[in-house]
Amino acid sequence: MTARVGVVTFPGSLDDKDAARAVALAGAEPVALWHADADLRGVDAVVLPGGFSYGDYLRCGAIARFAPLMSELVPAARSGALPVLGICNGFQILCESHLLPGALTRNSTLRFVNREQRLRVESTATAWTGDYAEGQEILVVLKSGEGSYVADEATLDALEAENRVVVRYAGSDPNGSRRGIAGITNEHGNVVGLMPHPEHAVEALTGPSTEGLGFFTSILAHLGAKSPAGV
Repeated sequence: MTARVGVVTFPGSLDDKDAARAVALAGAEPVALWHADADLRGVDAVVLPGGFSYGDYLRCGAIARFAPLMSELVPAARSGALPVLGICNGFQILCESHLLPGALTRNSTLRFVNREQRLRVESTATAWTGDYAEGQEILVVLKSGEGSYVADEATLDALEAENRVVVRYAGSDPNGSRRGIAGITNEHGNVVGLMPHPEHAVEALTGPSTEGLGFFTSILAHLGAKSPAGV
């Protein structure tokens, strides 16, 4: 049975179609989810895409966290039952929803960054990174104005000790993120927040590489392993 991966659209989302295309290219069925409907429609996993939810007029993701859909998503994700990938603005929403620790703040340059970016995969022990190898470097796209990941030292130490840093920026840090962190996971490994955009690196014609597709094929492998047929 084909896995169904929901892609949420908030007012101001602009990468939802790209995320849905990446899901389809990976071999799953993308399911459109509307922020105002408190119904996950029985999906197997969810992607919170990039964009500017509610125009980012308060803090990025601060209003989106109160969307009716999030009332269903948050408890399911917190329990470890629902895999969720938050990309860019989606990462911000996950932090604002307290599904992930820390926060995303203005880039250290105080400028919007739009560039091809190399990442180093630090952990494959998540629902979204199992198709990579630890230490593997991949080329994706980074485009954000508030992409600097910050947390207190105790939180950063805990993330390191628990292998919850998922990816780091390879080479120079483009936005001033603490310890070069580009993505993290929760304690269950089902929720991943990622500032760069893997959905823009899934086709050779349009992306800098196809190396972002692994996030989307990983969730299919994870769901297959969890299904009765995969046991």
